[in-house]
Amino acid sequence: MSTLVLALAAGALIGLALGALGGGGSVLAVPALIYLLGFSAASATTASLIIVAATSATALYAHARDGHVAWKAGTLFAAAGVVPAFLAGAAAGHVPETALTAGFVVIAALAALRMLRPSADESTQGVRPAKAAGAGAGLGAVTGFLGVGGGFLAVPALVGVLGLQMNRAVGTSLLVITVNSVAALGARSGTGDDLRWEVIAPFAGAAILGAWDGKRLAAKVAGATLRRVFAFTLLAVAAFMAIDVVA
Repeated sequence: MSTLVLALAAGALIGLALGALGGGGSVLAVPALIYLLGFSAASATTASLIIVAATSATALYAHARDGHVAWKAGTLFAAAGVVPAFLAGAAAGHVPETALTAGFVVIAALAALRMLRPSADESTQGVRPAKAAGAGAGLGAVTGFLGVGGGFLAVPALVGVLGLQMNRAVGTSLLVITVNSVAALGARSGTGDDLRWEVIAPFAGAAILGAWDGKRLAAKVAGATLRRVFAFTLLAVAAFMAIDVVA
């Protein structure tokens, strides 16, 4: 019962962050699965992909209903990340767990620092196909290897490289994350990871419900305040994981 409660609480918190911030919340899924629910690093990254895919697909529906998804641009961006996500997902199973954890620490710290930067509109000189392909491929590799959604990377890339407005960049990033997560899961199928569905299912369900509450929270609390609180939380998690790797 305690495991179920922890899964529901962690899922709700991550969904709340995703809904309120439009990206970055899924970075907490991996440490929650490892340190609260006893998953190995390899199993946690695979389980995180399942949770991220389910939550992102649900949130994508909500954003698409509001007309905030650039389908053509998002599909092209996502297409560049499919192969890297698949290859990175396959490679992750052959990497030592300490290396996976160390890589995750770096990504978590980058996500936190990105959130602490003052938000500003990023100008662009129009769509740059080479940069768009490079950004899409890089995001796919990160998603496949570490099991994170990468919204904190996708949103600024979609704004700066494809010239999307912020609200359409957030919605379109969910399309990219969903596609990359499914591609990475395809590479990991049958790898023998110990996937505890009795934990993953309630975790994902709570994250989906939490995302809806996060959208309402964002309307009541200043976005800058939410981002600072989450960023410092993420830095603390990254520091804890770094100590665990070194110890």
